Amino acid sequence: MSGVSIVPGKTKIGWIGTGVMGRSMCGHLMNQGFQATVFTRSRDKAQDLLDKGAAWAASPKEVAEQSDVVFAIVGFPSDVREVFLGAQGALAGSKAGNVLVDMTTSEPSLAVEIYEAAKAKGVHSVDAPVSGGDVGAKEARLSIMIGGDADVVSALQPCWEAMGKTIVHQGAAGAGQHTKMVNQTLISTMMIGVCEALLYGYKAGLDLETVMKSVSTGAAGSWSLSNLGPRIMVNNFDPGFFVEHFIKDMGIALAESRKMGLSMPGLALAEQLYQSVKAKGWGRNGTHALMLTLAEMSGVDWPNRA
Repeated sequence: MSGVSIVPGKTKIGWIGTGVMGRSMCGHLMNQGFQATVFTRSRDKAQDLLDKGAAWAASPKEVAEQSDVVFAIVGFPSDVREVFLGAQGALAGSKAGNVLVDMTTSEPSLAVEIYEAAKAKGVHSVDAPVSGGDVGAKEARLSIMIGGDADVVSALQPCWEAMGKTIVHQGAAGAGQHTKMVNQTLISTMMIGVCEALLYGYKAGLDLETVMKSVSTGAAGSWSLSNLGPRIMVNNFDPGFFVEHFIKDMGIALAESRKMGLSMPGLALAEQLYQSVKAKGWGRNGTHALMLTLAEMSGVDWPNRA
């Protein structure tokens, strides 16, 4: 990418997927002066970005035709494949020198496939999944895990800085996705601990707000406890990250672990518990809705606690 610079006000960006996180992330780029063209399956979800001055495109291909750099954060690997490699996908609308950036949590092998397909057309591709949920997206404090060519990753620095706080180039194509699998494995069993601990405290008759003062800042502290614990305590299970998407992530991590010959019993347990959460109708709630299944298993009517 020698000789090419990415500059707010000059470089045109495209954005595909304006859900819980994508809407805020694209908004931050626009706040930095990037002119944006957007596409999402439900146009109403992009309305605030359109009101802010973004242009609308009818397909990912049209987004790419109007952009120098195309970002996407969608739901599942099948969606990633469609928006990048489909007949109406971003690669089909890209010209040599353009950059494709997938910020969805997806399969490492698919990241490599997109990279190779893009390279054959003279287009650059980067996988850059993120962690931090809706709060991190809104506050531009995401952790961005990046796989791809070093010069391309470096050129994108103004974009990374607009959206995140922890920005790390992990290696070649697919390395960002592998790093996100490490992240999701950590979260999977951590959420079990957070929910079981709060359930224990509640059943023991403790005031959970007071308990949090003691445990959240010590060795037991975690992002999940500090950020999602308070939501659990007030029965707010709105999604910072959907349960059904987390199940997808754990499935990818388990599949990758099998390829490497790893035994991951903790991850497997978490995945099964979350399958129960989804089966009970809470798949579109946040990952902390694990509490609802764990409480039900113990006969605790958590949703109706005072």
